[in-house]
Amino acid sequence: MAQVRDFGPEKRAQALERQRTLKMAKSAHAYVRGNTLQFYEWLDGLARGTLPEGPAIWICGDCHLGNLGPLADADGRVDIQIRDLDQTVVGNPTHDLVRLGLSLASAARGSDLPGVVTARMLEEMIRGYAQGLAGPSAEEPPPEPDVVRTVRHRALGRHWKHLARERLKDVEPAIPLGRKFWALDADERAALDELFRREEVRDLVRACEGRGEDADVRLIDAAYWMKGCSSLGFLRYAALVRIEEPEGKRSLALVDLKQAVEAAAPPAPGAEMPEDPAERVVAGARALSPNLGERMLPLHLLRKPVVMRELAPQDLKLDVDQFSRAEAVRAAHYLAYVVGRAHGRQMDEATRSGWRAEVTKGSSQAKGAPSWLWSSVVELAGRHEVGYLQHCLRYADKEAA
Repeated sequence: MAQVRDFGPEKRAQALERQRTLKMAKSAHAYVRGNTLQFYEWLDGLARGTLPEGPAIWICGDCHLGNLGPLADADGRVDIQIRDLDQTVVGNPTHDLVRLGLSLASAARGSDLPGVVTARMLEEMIRGYAQGLAGPSAEEPPPEPDVVRTVRHRALGRHWKHLARERLKDVEPAIPLGRKFWALDADERAALDELFRREEVRDLVRACEGRGEDADVRLIDAAYWMKGCSSLGFLRYAALVRIEEPEGKRSLALVDLKQAVEAAAPPAPGAEMPEDPAERVVAGARALSPNLGERMLPLHLLRKPVVMRELAPQDLKLDVDQFSRAEAVRAAHYLAYVVGRAHGRQMDEATRSGWRAEVTKGSSQAKGAPSWLWSSVVELAGRHEVGYLQHCLRYADKEAA
């Protein structure tokens, strides 16, 4: 039986930091995913004009492979969109492209693919992004690579029982305490009880999957959720909710409550955004990922901003363990296409056309990816490789102590 974690805030923070260190030591690709700050420290040191300056729009801010995947809307329809908006800001869309390029290059290295494949991936990234930017008049979307098609098919076949077995390890109405879910203290439970008595919280749960406006929504269990690198050390809760329709139909929902913090991603000069971090995250999600944004609500819990969303069984991440050469290139094109659509839906036709011309400048069959993208990814890959090895050394020293 898994050990139940029941300790105060200080010990919890120590345990979370150990978990974060371990996760990032598992591979260079995991280190890239979990170290957004190093990316923006590098970006802060660039001379103005090194990267193209795109129109000021909502960007993901942490656009790596794991933050793209199938997402269901409130009615259960599934599309591939950006699935994590913790770092979203009104900023330069080029930053999302460089971050995605770094993630793809890291995945290629982890798959033992030669550098020429990385060059082809970045070239196809720009083509896919430009195709996504084309907007409603674009030709048919590119074919889904196997890694996307497989996870989409999994998503379309999933229901509540799959989510319960995966997240809760059972279909009984309780959250099992153990390695992932930790016991709450009295203040946390009281705060969550109070939160789920608020009408806007109940309305968000009622809005999903066509539930009735008169359905009763009741919190039946909750736990601290140890999940993800970026959220470790901040508030993260799982809440199990029962929904009872007036005609007697009952169902369960799993709700995620995640603390929103100040973004490391730099906003565009003069950008107007909500000051509250939770409101900023939800605004960015509604612009970039409508399926996700319509299921989110900015709140305050224990005097901290949090974002609430109901987890849908169809919400999955792209886990890339190994790429083949052809699959890596197809994935680069398709995922950049998804990002291009997210960016392009915020622009009018003239802005899309102008930005498309700017971002593809210097890219061709003969020349490959634009020099700004290639040189940025090469420099970042080197910095992250050094940072990863130093991280592993510090982890090994701590383990030996």
